[in-house]
Amino acid sequence: MVGLTHTDTIPTDISVSGGRRSTWVRNWYVWTQIRDYFPITILKTKDLSPEHNYLMGVHPHGLLTFGAFCNFCTEATGFSKIFPGITPHLATLSWFFKIPLIRDYLMAKGVCSVSQPAIDYLLSHGTGNLVGIVVGGVGEALQSVPNTTTLILQKRKGFVRTALQHGAHLVPTFTFGETEVYEQVLFQKDSWMYKFQSCFRRLFGFYCCVFYGRGFSRGSAGLLPYPLPITTVVGEPLPVPKIEKPSQEVVDKYHTLYMEALHKLFDQHKTLLGCSKTQKLLFL
Repeated sequence: MVGLTHTDTIPTDISVSGGRRSTWVRNWYVWTQIRDYFPITILKTKDLSPEHNYLMGVHPHGLLTFGAFCNFCTEATGFSKIFPGITPHLATLSWFFKIPLIRDYLMAKGVCSVSQPAIDYLLSHGTGNLVGIVVGGVGEALQSVPNTTTLILQKRKGFVRTALQHGAHLVPTFTFGETEVYEQVLFQKDSWMYKFQSCFRRLFGFYCCVFYGRGFSRGSAGLLPYPLPITTVVGEPLPVPKIEKPSQEVVDKYHTLYMEALHKLFDQHKTLLGCSKTQKLLFL
């Protein structure tokens, strides 16, 4: 293996080498039912050329990431027709790919591991690949409550470095309504429940939270999400040069450009998609 670069290494695990995408699974009728329940839509602002690869930031995380799931992991909103020649992959925790059946179900939908080898493989084999990363991760999910537009992004720069290493264009996205479909109970940092959540996260890599939505009868509380509109706006791609070993200065530069592009995307669409004119997008 001496002399191989990160783009030359051949993964032995199919979950980190593109998986087993199934058009049949992505077109199941149940996905259109989920789409219509809220409803969920996708809004394109610019075409994505199949001649390039893309690394897409998915914001915000929300609790269950309904928008990204429906728009990028199924054909319910017509992704392949809206972005012809582009193959979407939504990255999620590697832990899920260790569970039989769950692993195969995720791969059939085009979901990939958020591990570095998996992302490197997709961005270095062919063109037209779109890899989506929910940048805010678990930390952002634990802060997901209605009427908030705060993202954990200020220090999350690894995805920008990866994009530079492959010359993959950065694509900002924002899903309006994602944080509105559930209420979440937030705990004080000195409470035993907050400490339990932190411990659970360290042990298992994902979060444990207390949330609620609507019940089956009118006016009741339950675990069903509120049927409120969710719209994922896909922004204009930010061209990125290919630099095998980008300096921190270069990473910082493109990270700043990405945040500016995301901020602009939010401001251009917020009043059309449920936010007030005074609503601010904040980065932590």
